[in-house]
Amino acid sequence: QVQLVEIGGGSVQTGGSLRLSCTASGNLGDHYSMGWFRQAPGKEREGVAVIDNDELTSYLDSLKDRFIIALDKAENILYLQMNNLIPEDTATYYCAADWSRWKALDVDMARATPALLRFWGQGTPVTVSS
Repeated sequence: QVQLVEIGGGSVQTGGSLRLSCTASGNLGDHYSMGWFRQAPGKEREGVAVIDNDELTSYLDSLKDRFIIALDKAENILYLQMNNLIPEDTATYYCAADWSRWKALDVDMARATPALLRFWGQGTPVTVSS
């Protein structure tokens, strides 16, 4: 099994920044992909960004100029740097992982569903106030 624990959520004002971290443990091995999804109240879970085993990335187009996904493979920690936050970014952010099954460049984040990744964290809430 694989365990994922997210930290770093919180409340910020418009224009602020947050960095989320997700530590992975368990039987993930050396060839894996990870990603961030988010779910706002009353909305479906949507893909934010993914990073594959080659550390290539794919982003939701509307976020790629403000969010950065990064992976520290030595420590099995996934990051999401979120800059210039706006109220529409308010959501619970989920970290997810899976053994390597796809390439990030083949993933259209606008169409990504939670089925893209097998293992999930419990989520960390982010609130952006105006």
